[in-house]
Amino acid sequence: MSEDTLARLAATIASRRSATASASYTKSLLDKGVAACAKKLGEEATETVIAALTESDGRLCGEAADLIYHLLVVLEARGVPFQSVLSELDRRTAQSGHTEKAARA
Repeated sequence: MSEDTLARLAATIASRRSATASASYTKSLLDKGVAACAKKLGEEATETVIAALTESDGRLCGEAADLIYHLLVVLEARGVPFQSVLSELDRRTAQSGHTEKAARA
């Protein structure tokens, strides 16, 4: 695993736009639209919270992976490049968390 794992996953998700829904789960999600992708992301977020509170580390890792995957699907469905998220994280980490949060208000 390397720091490029998320970028590779985002690129794979983007490439699935040209697949068929019968051949690609990602394509079947994208075909359902942003609302369905966002709903699935919410379900995965809930499962991640439950795993964090009541399940094993392995189960939490699995749910966290599902959550990240579905977040990347939502970004793709909205046409928001993953690099834009990374740029925002870079901007935010250039200052303290308290300063960054105060600047959002």
